[in-house]
Amino acid sequence: MDRLPGLLAATAMGVYLLLVVGATTTVTGAAAACVGWPLCDGGVATTTPALVALGHRVVAALVGLLLVATAGVAVRERPGRRVAGALGLATVLFPVQAALGAFVATAGGETALATLAGTAVAARTVHLLVGLGIFGGLLAALAWELEALTGDPDDTPTDPPSGPAAVDTEPLDGGAAPSVPGWREDPLRRGWLTATAYYRLTKPRLMWLLCLVAAAAMALARGPELSAQTVGVTLVAGALSIGASGTFNHVLERDVDRKMQRTNDRPLAVDLVSVPNAVAFGTVLAVVSVGLFASINLLTAVLGLTAIVFYSVVYTLLLKPNTVQNTVIGGAAGALPALIGWAAVTGDVGIGGLGVAALIFLWTPAHFYNLALAYEDDYERAGFPMLPVVRGETTTRRHILWYLGATLATAAALVGLARLDWLYALTGVVLGGVFLWAVVRLHYERDESAAFRAFHASNAYLGTLLLAAVVDSLVV
Repeated sequence: MDRLPGLLAATAMGVYLLLVVGATTTVTGAAAACVGWPLCDGGVATTTPALVALGHRVVAALVGLLLVATAGVAVRERPGRRVAGALGLATVLFPVQAALGAFVATAGGETALATLAGTAVAARTVHLLVGLGIFGGLLAALAWELEALTGDPDDTPTDPPSGPAAVDTEPLDGGAAPSVPGWREDPLRRGWLTATAYYRLTKPRLMWLLCLVAAAAMALARGPELSAQTVGVTLVAGALSIGASGTFNHVLERDVDRKMQRTNDRPLAVDLVSVPNAVAFGTVLAVVSVGLFASINLLTAVLGLTAIVFYSVVYTLLLKPNTVQNTVIGGAAGALPALIGWAAVTGDVGIGGLGVAALIFLWTPAHFYNLALAYEDDYERAGFPMLPVVRGETTTRRHILWYLGATLATAAALVGLARLDWLYALTGVVLGGVFLWAVVRLHYERDESAAFRAFHASNAYLGTLLLAAVVDSLVV
């Protein structure tokens, strides 16, 4: 890694640490234990909350020094105008943010700021927004600097796929559709392969993550209907709805699956399951799923049915083969389980549920674009207008960084929206740093292994963050 991108990444994560810890100190009451500036009540902090708040100020000073060092390196290296402008904005905003923090921390300062902003909540919001501006400026500078150092301005394809008409359904090997030899003659082998095939139709690797999304939303909601029965029914119904969506996706993409190296061994592509049987299987899963959701409440059933239709029809048939924004808009399919989990507990769609849904929606491109890079040739062969196929790898890597930044910002906002605690905060910072590190390495290495590394880092980030949210919400 070059020096300036390394400093920009480190400083961005330092500012992110300040954002998350600052929000957590406010939510947990630690900030109120340290009134005064720069020390608490003009003296040394003696309680644990006060020490935490004081430590936040010390870290802020260190991050400020790191930002100054980064700006100094930028002055010597003379980056492009966009990089210099974004870094300059962050550098100017940092002392403003520090002054706001000092003003709020002093006795009567928050009251005075609240008078100007309207409410105490608005005063803290101003403080948070300035911090997000600093973080955004640093991340923008990092993205543009990485693009200048590692990007190829000429990698945009000259003849990208034009939609379904571009799909050639000829199998990958140029002959008949792939099949599994000998499975019809051996009853035991046939039974095992058939059972495994139906299991694979449900996309189990997608199932566990989306069920975790619903579980996190239920834990954050903590409404009157949060019971073992509600949780169990919601998760079972959610797993069945995901299985139904996955099955219909297999049915609708069976010809294209034969064309792609990644998918040419799927059950319908190798004739392990017939199309009528798969349709019947998916329909049963969908009906049972919606019925279970309806036993909780009507809104949950409506959202569950919407999720099945959106993924199976809107995403698979309309978005994926026709628009380069398929991954972005398709992120709504992954966001719906958050609304389902929240509605199952509360009977409505609250701000917390929308916050979790926004986190999943923004995380999806930062996650899936890595896979699109790894399987770029596959998607091009199949005629899918994925971002690297249509706009090139340089643009895709930049978008991964943009969406990663938006994901981290949303995760920080959830601290206040859902009143989360330290486990969630520290998990988000540590795993967010690992995710960012993997994405920066992707810019430099630009190969399949780097794309898979970033893909797995995104999975680890979201899965661990959601688990931390569940623990923080339920363990008092």
